[in-house]
Amino acid sequence: MTPLWQRPSDIAYMLDECETWAIVGLSGNPERTAYRIAAVLQEHGKRIVPIHPNAATVHGEPGYASLAEVPFAVDVVDVFRRSEDAGPFADQAVEIGAQGVWFQLGVVDLDAYSRTTAAGLRMVMDTCPKMQWDLRDEAAESR
Repeated sequence: MTPLWQRPSDIAYMLDECETWAIVGLSGNPERTAYRIAAVLQEHGKRIVPIHPNAATVHGEPGYASLAEVPFAVDVVDVFRRSEDAGPFADQAVEIGAQGVWFQLGVVDLDAYSRTTAAGLRMVMDTCPKMQWDLRDEAAESR
């Protein structure tokens, strides 16, 4: 059974309808998973916004030290932080008016999920956009 925080409709909405993805924890380090996933998001036509204390430019996009500093609308806040550190970023996503929050593979915070969904945002946890696109591709190939 699919967990509540991996609803296919929420995953599809974020992957298909949301264009601007703020990526918390994205730095210019190509060894980090966030760096590789940001490139995949761009390959799928998404605008990425690096969110990192160093505010580096990554994949040609200028970074910001915090979500509050981003001067334009963000659709999804994609969080590459440990579970115990991720919740405040979900709260910040609510504050900036994002449409969704995505906690990456291995990141789960049930309290943050409750707060975020109660505020009307969609939230996905413990999976990765690349994995979800790969699953779609596999399903299409098997038809």
